[in-house]
Amino acid sequence: MRGCPTGRFPRMSDTANPAESAEAGRGRLQELALLFLRLGTTAFGGPAAHIAMMEDEVVRRRGWLTHDEFLDLLGATHLIPGPNSTEMAIHIGHRRAGWPGLLVAGSCFILPAAFIVGAIAWGYVRFGSLPQMGALLYGVKPAIIVVVLQALWGLARSAVKTSGLAGVGMACIALSAWGVNELLILLLAGVAVAVAQGVWHRTQGAPRSASFPGLVLGGALPPLGAAAAAATFSLQGLFFFFLKVGSVLFGSGYVLLAFLRADLVERWGWLTEGQLLDAVAVGQVTPGPVFTTATFIGYVLGGPMGALVATVGIFLPAFFFVAVSGPLVPRLRHSQMASAVLDGVNVASLALMAVVTWQLGRAALLDVLTVGVAVVSALLLIRYRINSTWLVLGGAMVGLLSAAVR
Repeated sequence: MRGCPTGRFPRMSDTANPAESAEAGRGRLQELALLFLRLGTTAFGGPAAHIAMMEDEVVRRRGWLTHDEFLDLLGATHLIPGPNSTEMAIHIGHRRAGWPGLLVAGSCFILPAAFIVGAIAWGYVRFGSLPQMGALLYGVKPAIIVVVLQALWGLARSAVKTSGLAGVGMACIALSAWGVNELLILLLAGVAVAVAQGVWHRTQGAPRSASFPGLVLGGALPPLGAAAAAATFSLQGLFFFFLKVGSVLFGSGYVLLAFLRADLVERWGWLTEGQLLDAVAVGQVTPGPVFTTATFIGYVLGGPMGALVATVGIFLPAFFFVAVSGPLVPRLRHSQMASAVLDGVNVASLALMAVVTWQLGRAALLDVLTVGVAVVSALLLIRYRINSTWLVLGGAMVGLLSAAVR
């Protein structure tokens, strides 16, 4: 069902023919699988770029969600631990096809990246070095910037409903530029909007269930990695370490780097500094979720089984948190206070994306050629509505050809 305004998809009892309902369900699952397999294979550029490509596909092209619904899910991903873009894929799958869709969308977004990273890890272990991907990214990054900017513009038109929300967004950009913690920015924005709308004093007696359980659970989880606190490497220890990371990690890839270095390098000595930096580099330059850094580390430490264990460990909490919090998102709009907080979080989320886009743009637009790629990409995307995947592939070709003629 395209553009279902309530976010509810038909149960079997909603249709006259159960066979038709089952066929429609299989069709939605197939659509999700094909879309997220493609995105998992071509979505370069980090979470902001992934989310922009999802917005283009599910809001603009397919009409599965409205801008407002997409924004609410985006805000929800920022309130729970784990990889934002992967959680967004899982949310979309759940909205489109229920619990089977949740599993299909998330798995299909993760698997291509995990296989690509696993193949690179195999070559790394066998030959002791990483393939050169600088030329590829040289052309991809300018195209990605344009895709993100288009998504930001469309989402901002829905999120920034008043001048007050615009002011909150500007304040969030300033705080992010000054290095304030991302989670603190989201919290401050949500509280500020709730207070400004005069909601807080009318809902102080409201039940605490208005909050996202995933956030509470994420903050209260016990140190699941305690079983891994040993000097000797084991697959069980590797699994519990990455399960802990996936359960409590908020923030960017730099935060992930800090987690990995503290335990894997300094505490247990399972990796060297050089191996850790190589692992993070692979996660950054390959398509799909940055958390597939875990796949690389798992392979280096324990071969194919280590890669599987680490990948499952770090992504499993994302499925759990979305399953717990996802069904509550539409209901939050019926609560004045929760709705105001969500408005603030949505604006803050876009502000954080804007800061990341500015940083990416400074690194991507290096010379006349990269500026040209960005301009042509903008023309093709805005004027001719070219699919963002083709822009990424075209940018990759430009990067490879420019390296070949140098």
